[in-house]
Amino acid sequence: MTALADRPHITTTDFEEAARIFARLELGARLELIDGKVRSKPMPDADHALIIEWLTRICIQSRPELWLYPDQGIKVQPYRRGRARPDGALAPSGVIGGQGEWVNPDPVLMAVEVTSHDSDTDQRDRVEKPRAYAETGIPIYLLIDRDSCEVSVYSEPNGARYEIVHTVPYGKSLRLPDPVGITLDTEQLKNWVN
Repeated sequence: MTALADRPHITTTDFEEAARIFARLELGARLELIDGKVRSKPMPDADHALIIEWLTRICIQSRPELWLYPDQGIKVQPYRRGRARPDGALAPSGVIGGQGEWVNPDPVLMAVEVTSHDSDTDQRDRVEKPRAYAETGIPIYLLIDRDSCEVSVYSEPNGARYEIVHTVPYGKSLRLPDPVGITLDTEQLKNWVN
């Protein structure tokens, strides 16, 4: 795997083939292609899964016409040459059908990442992912940060970055702006810090 990660750029076609092989080997991680570089993302732990379950329930109760697709591959960045696998992608229910493993980002209203306890989480979730999602035009990026016990909502992408970032500590309410339009009570996140 190191040889792939050390290459400065890889074609989308080569990446997709490597990702398929990697997934079949079940090596305990998932591959993404951001800025032409291959990154591995660790498989989530149980607390991570419970956070996605919590968010899915809130989304279903608040906006039943939407679905939070876990681990859905999305074509990102200019010309859709990047490949990201957010922990959740909020989009209208059924809209991803017939697109294969890597879907068009246009109907995605929000990308969600929950930090993992690995050495890449700072660069991946706090730098590369918000930039990639903003470049793609995904309206909202939600970062649930288990290291700092904070939740950040990024909004108003300008093609290079998100113009607005609002962060609250666990326990505070956070309004996800339109087009999502959901308020999160983050108190329960305190149960899944580790």
